[in-house]
Amino acid sequence: MLAIPLLLLLVPGLILYPQQAGDGLDEAALERMQQHAEYLNQQTTRLIQELEQMKQEQSGGAWGGLLGWQFWALAGIAVLHLALRFALVKMGRDPGNGGHKERSSSSLVEEEEGGGNVVAKEETESSVAANVEDEKKGGNEEGSYSNAKAESSAGKEVKEGCNTAKEDVNQDEKVGEANAARNADDNQEKANRKDDNHNAERKLGSRLEERMHLPVLDLDKGCQLITDLMDKLTHIFGQGLSNGFYPVPQQAVGVGSAFEGWSPGRAQDVVYRVLVPLSPPPGHAFNLELDAAGMLQRNFCVRVELLCTCTRERLGEDMLCFLHHPEEELRRRQDPSLLHTLCTGSYLDVEKTVHWFCGFVRVAWLLLPQSRHWRLTLQPCSRSCKFQLSKDKECFTAEMIFAVRQGDSDIFVCSQPAEAGIPSTRWPETYAVVEAKFFRHISRQAPQDSCHCKCLQLLMGFLMGVGFSSYALKTVVMHLLNAVPLTQWRRRDFGQRLMDILKYLRCSLDKKQLHHFVIGNASFPMEISLPFGFRVAEAPNLFEHLASSPNAHRKAVREYNCLLDRLKQLPIHGH
Repeated sequence: MLAIPLLLLLVPGLILYPQQAGDGLDEAALERMQQHAEYLNQQTTRLIQELEQMKQEQSGGAWGGLLGWQFWALAGIAVLHLALRFALVKMGRDPGNGGHKERSSSSLVEEEEGGGNVVAKEETESSVAANVEDEKKGGNEEGSYSNAKAESSAGKEVKEGCNTAKEDVNQDEKVGEANAARNADDNQEKANRKDDNHNAERKLGSRLEERMHLPVLDLDKGCQLITDLMDKLTHIFGQGLSNGFYPVPQQAVGVGSAFEGWSPGRAQDVVYRVLVPLSPPPGHAFNLELDAAGMLQRNFCVRVELLCTCTRERLGEDMLCFLHHPEEELRRRQDPSLLHTLCTGSYLDVEKTVHWFCGFVRVAWLLLPQSRHWRLTLQPCSRSCKFQLSKDKECFTAEMIFAVRQGDSDIFVCSQPAEAGIPSTRWPETYAVVEAKFFRHISRQAPQDSCHCKCLQLLMGFLMGVGFSSYALKTVVMHLLNAVPLTQWRRRDFGQRLMDILKYLRCSLDKKQLHHFVIGNASFPMEISLPFGFRVAEAPNLFEHLASSPNAHRKAVREYNCLLDRLKQLPIHGH
């Protein structure tokens, strides 16, 4: 019989107690709670009296089984009673605060959930009121307990469902906000890192330029002076020797570092090189014959052939055909052919040609207006015409290199060899014109503050005295200019491009392979004319000698390390 009263006491307490966890019930609910507390007190007293009476009437064994179950039920009622008293005392001391919290919380939930918790609250309070009323009237305990449990479960399910939905929404919002914040932080961090790298590279490039004291060379003035001089010499040649049978100089082409926009060393050390194309005189033809196929730099012989000029003679031109007139008549009425002046056998001789043109420059100089203000000093050289122009404190050194064009291309065979000791009838193949045109092509497309010439000027200056091939380093820079976008050669990129050049050079040394830039380069600018098959030919290896000679390779590596040591000594840190 005691089981039902005990359950009836527990169920209203369990239903009512969760409502007090919020510390925010209205006055009606508070009054019901006080009444229920008094009711629990009375029932507890009555149950204790009944237990004592049953203890006296029943035996120990039967009582032990019943007492164990009822003891724990009574303990639960006592704990619930104390908790209820504690909640009432707390609300009595600070009723406004708890109510304010509950109202604020309820308002927030109502706004976000559309009144879902209001329904749950009303159902829960209704179930509590019904349970209390049933207990007071002493009606059907089992029916009251069943109804209260059903109503309480329904209320809890509604409230828990709303709370779960709210928690899911809040969790999703928090995750979304966290992801958005994290993405924003990542983007900001990347932007900051990019700006930091950009600033660091720009500062490095500026410090390299400032601390290395690269000489500011007025190359344009020297280039313009030498170009004007060559134009006037060509004009005088055409006026005074038009009836002779010597190679005819064409418009000179500036080549080499000065005309490419860079030059190592000081201004007085700059050499302004010009390549003077030679055309055959009337009644003659130049045929190029490959002399040493398979070598790294090809050598040619310029065979001079006589052409029939009888047609021109019939047209009234004052010229005898070298092929169809007797030699004695030719000697008496006409200047000798090129074969009898500047050739060795049937081939144009480099040294004879250079010597003749040096004499021509000495004589023609006296006819130029520049001779009134400048002094010309010819410097001895067997395979080029080298001279110096000086006035007051100004001094310019120029070098004329004579060449014969291959067909209609920009590839020539020239008088100046890459190595000494070759016969005077050999004319090495040169790529100086196409390389100069490539640098002009780059300058037209590159940004105004492009640093590619600065890189060459710096590294070539440090190569002086090292023995490392300057042409190899120039080839590396041309490969990188062809591979790296020109927008990444600005002043701020100076340090990075300098490191790229050194890394490329080191990698080529390790592989013992550096491809020629012009031959076999399919991406070479089409506006620059090359002989047929040049772009698809197999590129020669400029480091072929390193692959075949371990000693040469070790020497090249030592020279590269020497170059690095010199660069490391630069005071590029600090000011």
